[in-house]
Amino acid sequence: MPHDRPDWTREDSIYFITVCCEPRGQNQLCNGNTARKIFDTVEFRQERGDWYVHLLLLMPDHVHGLISFPSDRSMRKVVQDWKESAARRAGMKWQRDFFDHRLRNDENYIEKANYIRMNPVRKGLIGESENWPFIWQRTSIPGNDIRRDKAVPPYH
Repeated sequence: MPHDRPDWTREDSIYFITVCCEPRGQNQLCNGNTARKIFDTVEFRQERGDWYVHLLLLMPDHVHGLISFPSDRSMRKVVQDWKESAARRAGMKWQRDFFDHRLRNDENYIEKANYIRMNPVRKGLIGESENWPFIWQRTSIPGNDIRRDKAVPPYH
């Protein structure tokens, strides 16, 4: 997959991203120390302007996110660099590639965000999505100037 952001898309386009660990089926991500290190890499890259993470949820062996990318940066390179940094800091291993899907005009951001938040519930890891601790999200809703929004991880 090319993972290129088409030139005709807007900079505030939101992509649904999934990154999986290697091997699958092992809990590499959902513990406090690892999650903190991963969220620190997300926030660092957010503040640096590498990407604009709207929502990122850790599952034991994969990550789901809703992310926008600046027009002057390659989505593939941004995600690859983040994966390398997170693996180095957190001591886990990612699969080689990732999945991306650009949200189209007819796709609802709220529906995708709820789908992501419900993932731990569907997998039987927790009873209510509000209680899942391994989530990082912006403090405002889409449509605002995403460059000014500061994402705040709820684990602090």
